[in-house]
Amino acid sequence: MTYTPPVEEQKFVLRHIAGIGALAGHARFAEASEEVVDAIVEGAGAFAAGAFAPLSRAGDSEGARWTPAGVVMPAGFKEAYRGYVEGGWGTLAGPPEQGGQGLPLSLATVVMEDLGSANMGFSLIMMLTPGAVEALKHHGSPELQAEWLPRLVTGEWSGTMNLTEPQAGSDVGALKTRAEPVGDGRWRISGTKIFITFGDHDLTENIVHLVLARTPDAPPGTRGISLFLVPKVLPDGTPNDLRCVSIEHKLGIHASPTCVMSYGDEGRCMGWLIGEEQGGMRAMFTMMNNARLNVGLQGVSVAERATQAALAYAVQRVQGVREGRPAAIVEHPDVRRMLLRMKALTQAARALAYYTAGMTDRACLGEREAQARADLLTPLVKAYGTDVGVEVASLGVQVHGGMGYIEETGAAQHYRDARISPIYEGTNGIQAADLVGRKMGLEGGAVLERLLADIAAEAEGPLSELGEACGRVAARLAAAAPDDRLAGSYPFLNMLSVAVAGWLMRRSLAALDGADVSPAFREGKSAAARYYLEQAVPEALGLEAQALAGAELLYSVSVEALGA
Repeated sequence: MTYTPPVEEQKFVLRHIAGIGALAGHARFAEASEEVVDAIVEGAGAFAAGAFAPLSRAGDSEGARWTPAGVVMPAGFKEAYRGYVEGGWGTLAGPPEQGGQGLPLSLATVVMEDLGSANMGFSLIMMLTPGAVEALKHHGSPELQAEWLPRLVTGEWSGTMNLTEPQAGSDVGALKTRAEPVGDGRWRISGTKIFITFGDHDLTENIVHLVLARTPDAPPGTRGISLFLVPKVLPDGTPNDLRCVSIEHKLGIHASPTCVMSYGDEGRCMGWLIGEEQGGMRAMFTMMNNARLNVGLQGVSVAERATQAALAYAVQRVQGVREGRPAAIVEHPDVRRMLLRMKALTQAARALAYYTAGMTDRACLGEREAQARADLLTPLVKAYGTDVGVEVASLGVQVHGGMGYIEETGAAQHYRDARISPIYEGTNGIQAADLVGRKMGLEGGAVLERLLADIAAEAEGPLSELGEACGRVAARLAAAAPDDRLAGSYPFLNMLSVAVAGWLMRRSLAALDGADVSPAFREGKSAAARYYLEQAVPEALGLEAQALAGAELLYSVSVEALGA
């Protein structure tokens, strides 16, 4: 299960889709010269392939192990994580005043993609810590920032996000974890959280938990929630009153311990308020939006790895006859179809993720429209990227045939690992609801209108038709009853995602003219872009009927009849 970083593709997308060259023209990102970008892209790929990829199989077969003393990671993980910290890979986009390098998020995105492709389960620890950094950077007091940010930025300490509780699930407003003021600026935390990624492990000396809890006399629902920083080890070096009760036995990502965390069993778990009391959701969404972009990128990561594995197998597996001679299966039309689809979907999802990261970078430079566009695209990146990851991993199993269903080839692991990503950090249905409930109406719909206008200015043929269809559906959904709007939300999200990704793939095709790329890359990129525009985009046109069908049919059958 080797991994070859797609360095030429990553550089191309950074330059022609994320626009990293223009970012480097600003003083804030002046260090992101072409030479630095090339060195980081190449170095990150080499590190991921050399240090993380060899541990992927052990991470899957052995997995994280719970013990009464804490969670223990498989052999080699601690050394690989130390290499990640010592190499400064987690500091790229971190704030310089706290030990970060202040480089563009779009460049750091390459590192996260490589780590996820090399070892998806392991990479989750690197995914959540930057979100904790963002939450503290935007909402933490200067004292909290000085105390906790420097070692979170470097990765010496890891961060987590504690939302979910057994009785609440995705309904965060139903949480019961409590926070009582101690009187010296600290709060006493008590409660149980579930599904906490890397809630405990032996890779770092401290783990900084960001925990949603309800303060005394707080109103019900999400309005009464506050966010607290609750470390595993207190500033004086003593253990805090928290523990990992168990870890989940999961379909995939076995190298990522998914923990049940208990706070305050002995009544002495201490935490510090982040931001204002009852302002927890605003602070948590800062962290969650960062995580959602990275989860969408995980779909790209696993799709890239699955595509590489499928192609390698198809080239060496001889089966059947073509033109009167024994042929490798890569020669057969249906296998070619699957491989080209895998490549095209992976590249389209990557373009969408990198482009959104570039918009986030521009927002940091004060471009208000860029922030609005990033907000609109975030649910698309998360949902479409992860759906692509699952589809491509499934196609990877199919290319392998019966061998794909056998664990030794590794194709099954890609599928098992990918399947969680459409669920966590807000299910893809929640992303669709966010799109039609909030993001579609940003600035009275003007943010979406500007995006569709940009697509229309460069589109032709089916892509032009899809952009127009997205406009029609958006107008109808905006005026629809709530149930009808939500019933059409998921197909609309897919329509819009394909329209944006198609627009970016068309840009990629145009950028090949005059680009300094290898002949093989030019040929492969051209074929992938053409496939996406000529086959994936027309598919999405068929979703308009679903998006406008309304909810009547969904509720025309009783629950009892559904089971009859």
